[in-house]
Formats: sequence, C-alpha cells, structure tokens
Amino acid sequence: MEQMGRNVTMQKWGFLANSRYLLHDRDSKFCLSFRQLMEAGRVKTMPLPARSPNLNAYAERWVRSVKQECLSKLILFGERSLRRALQQYVAHYHEERNHQGKQNRLLFSLPNRGASGENGIVRCKERLGGLLKYYEREAA
Repeated sequence: MEQMGRNVTMQKWGFLANSRYLLHDRDSKFCLSFRQLMEAGRVKTMPLPARSPNLNAYAERWVRSVKQECLSKLILFGERSLRRALQQYVAHYHEERNHQGKQNRLLFSLPNRGASGENGIVRCKERLGGLLKYYEREAA
C-alpha cells in the first residue's frame, strides 16, 4: 500500500497529484504510513465515519450506472479512451439524462439547451457513437 501511495501522488503521472482529498473507508490497509505518504503528497486523507453504510450507497449506485450503461458496452484502448468515455458519460448523466427519482426532470440542465413550451422539432442527439441518446426540442 505504501508503494501504491507513492505511485498515485507522483508529480507527473500520479492520478492524485492534483487532488486535495482522498476519501476512504476504515480498512486496515489504509494504515498510518499510507496516510502519511498521502499527506506528504499534499493529499488530505479523510476516513468515512464508522458504521455509516449509507454513505457508500450513492457511490455504489453511480458506479453501477456507469458500468451498466456505458463501460460494459465499450471496448476501451487505454486510459485515454477510458477518460474520454467517463467525461462523456458524466456530462450525459448530469446534463441530459432524466432522473426518475426526481419527477423525471433534468437536474443540471444547461440554460441555452432546447426550447421551452411545445413548439419546435424534437431532435435525437447522441454521445459515444450513439451509445448514449437524449432528446432536445429545437427553438421555434
């Protein structure tokens, strides 16, 4: 775990190099020496509260969604293609996808997207080569 800590906080290619926080559970693998390595790399470690299973439920739901709706249907060629697919999915998830638990509304719609009202033609838009689809009404 100490070597993992060194690797992820390396200045040039560590994926936590530009991060400020690392949330982690209370597993014994996140020992004192690992946390000290993170702090030396300017990443503050924040353990989750004990006996709080619902904190992880939101993260697990998002991971399940991204795996089921996106990653399991793609063939990825390295980290760059994975990052691109995740960026596209995150934009789709937050800005274009209706959320059924929130009265089927868009949570973070962009203000210049689509037109309000009933006028205008509905167009199908795509991301990731048609894997992710959403619909917008054109301005009248």
